[in-house]
Amino acid sequence: MKQYLLPFLAVVIGVFLVLIFKNKKSNYTKFLLSFSGAFLLALTLFDLLPEVYQHLDAKQTGLFIMLGILLQILLEFFSKGAEHGHVHVHEQEDGFPWVLFISLCIHSFLEGFPIHQHNDMVYGVLIHKIPIAALITTYLFESKFTTKQIVGFLVIFAIMTPMGTLVSNTVPFVGEYLFFINAIVIGIFFHISTVILFESNENHRFNLTKLILIALGILVAYLI
Repeated sequence: MKQYLLPFLAVVIGVFLVLIFKNKKSNYTKFLLSFSGAFLLALTLFDLLPEVYQHLDAKQTGLFIMLGILLQILLEFFSKGAEHGHVHVHEQEDGFPWVLFISLCIHSFLEGFPIHQHNDMVYGVLIHKIPIAALITTYLFESKFTTKQIVGFLVIFAIMTPMGTLVSNTVPFVGEYLFFINAIVIGIFFHISTVILFESNENHRFNLTKLILIALGILVAYLI
């Protein structure tokens, strides 16, 4: 049950963080992004990558990982990098942000595939989605969208990852190609997490707090 519940709760937690810190100056999303980027990258290396290499040919695995990186670059062309924290109100569309919405839904759906009954990747997705959900919620609240649009956006965004997990665990046809899909998702995770880590060092300045959070993210991923 946790593989379906935790990714959904991540969005709920992100919304609550925005409500708690509303009208307060806080860098909590930057710190959460630093931790989540390191945690997601480390967990992918420790857990998901060895599993895929165990079932697929090494060169074939590398090819699909690269396809995942290219796919994420393509998605970010439309989402403007919302998957790793780039959501700007001044870039909003005149109407409902369909391009952003569809790109995020595709990304969220795919990241549900590596989550299995006994797989710790659910924690990586959980930690990754919390700051992203908070930033998206902030964007939606500060924009001119209706309450119905905001709720619809967040609810569908929240259920996309559990839907991906459900499809990967129950559809036989998908199961035959699951490790190929997981290799693509590894590429997506690699791209997102490394972008987060590179951007966490703003203006190439040393930041002890972010360095500690990155180290902590790697340590926690290793221990679980």
